Amino acid sequence: MKKRLRTSVLVCAAAALVAAVFAAPAQAASGGDNDASCRPSAAHPRPVIFLHGLGATYYEDLNFLQSAAAAQGYCTFSRTYGAYPGFPVVGGLRPIADSAAEIKQFIGDVLATTGASQVDLVGHSEGGFQSLYVTKTQGIADKIGNVVAIAPPAHGTTFAGLTKLAYLLGQGERDAVGKALDTLGCPACDDLITGGAAVKTLGAGPIAQPGVHYTVITSRYDELVTPTDTAFVREPGVVDSYVQDTCPFDPVGHVGEAYDLNVWHLVFNALDPAHAGKFVCTAGSPG
Repeated sequence: MKKRLRTSVLVCAAAALVAAVFAAPAQAASGGDNDASCRPSAAHPRPVIFLHGLGATYYEDLNFLQSAAAAQGYCTFSRTYGAYPGFPVVGGLRPIADSAAEIKQFIGDVLATTGASQVDLVGHSEGGFQSLYVTKTQGIADKIGNVVAIAPPAHGTTFAGLTKLAYLLGQGERDAVGKALDTLGCPACDDLITGGAAVKTLGAGPIAQPGVHYTVITSRYDELVTPTDTAFVREPGVVDSYVQDTCPFDPVGHVGEAYDLNVWHLVFNALDPAHAGKFVCTAGSPG
């Protein structure tokens, strides 16, 4: 209950701040939020696709960041991926490979709708992982300009250390954890924990693809993608940073990274590095 209340407060605060902090003047705005009629501008030539985290949806997680990007003049698009048929209210549960194919199709749809030649991907948590995974595995790296991954479990996660105990007991227990997660309807969870199938696929050879600019942003206080540095992709062409490298007093945690104004500024700087600017740091939620 406390976590849900904290998230609700975050959402309300973010909603109130979007217009005040990020919204461009009405006469200058030319972007769109899931608007099929939006056409990329010379200033923002690539549509931005937002990929939500595990258990979230397109309308809950990165939706406020998406609206802020639209107010900045970007054509923005999102959809719920990885949901089970007939139960669209929880996304990201199905196997990572299945969701990756779904996201690939969506990217193709956005390109066809907007007439753009490339998109940018911004993802949080599992969505951050997918932004890396789709670009590497789906044969469409030439269709991706920027990847901005927020707290991706790029090298797997122990989910706050919860998986460590089972792993200490051997591979049999590791397999049992995977079977239990599949039975509970979350094969993506098994894919993303340390040693998961999708983690192994992503880590087999270079993650970064030629011609794509990568930015990975995470928090030193992320309590779910653990250890926190497993988010980083330490390869040429990738900019890895903690939020605290820029805003040292921000205590933001995993869920809060989707709503944190400092993260938003870092995302916008990554999407448009030619016009990257300094900003006043705020304090995000530690949860």
